[in-house]
Amino acid sequence: MDLTPYLESLRGDLAAAAAPGGPETTRAAELLSHAIESSARLALLQALSDAAAEITTRLHGPVVDVRLRGREADLVVSQVYAEPEPPAAAPSAPPLEGGDLARLTLRMPEALKAHVEQAAAAEGVSVNAWLVRAVTTAAGRPAPEPPPGRGRHGKRITGFAQA
Repeated sequence: MDLTPYLESLRGDLAAAAAPGGPETTRAAELLSHAIESSARLALLQALSDAAAEITTRLHGPVVDVRLRGREADLVVSQVYAEPEPPAAAPSAPPLEGGDLARLTLRMPEALKAHVEQAAAAEGVSVNAWLVRAVTTAAGRPAPEPPPGRGRHGKRITGFAQA
């Protein structure tokens, strides 16, 4: 999907709005429209990405992705197939202890986020700890045990630490 027509439409609307202000205002609007093109393109891509995520949550099976190719965005619909169960004698995964920590940005529907927060609060752990446990379980690794007496108790603490 070529975003250029949308950006040109925005540029035309800005020029039309500036026209009553005279030639200096029109020139300023033209310069401004070129200056904000990158930001406008990024905002359009973010809107497409959010729309794809929302559509995916309502499809119950197929996944909609936004793929970038140069300065163009493509909407791709793909079917997710369940992976076959691994054999029972699969080699064990390396331990999770002692590794470097990595930061990850995760996007999820607001309703799912609220459900995760409720589940974490019910277990007395942080959302991060709950998600780490869920991901390690899904990856077939033993979940790390939280330290004793480290529940949230209704307080929010944010930050990053490494031992």
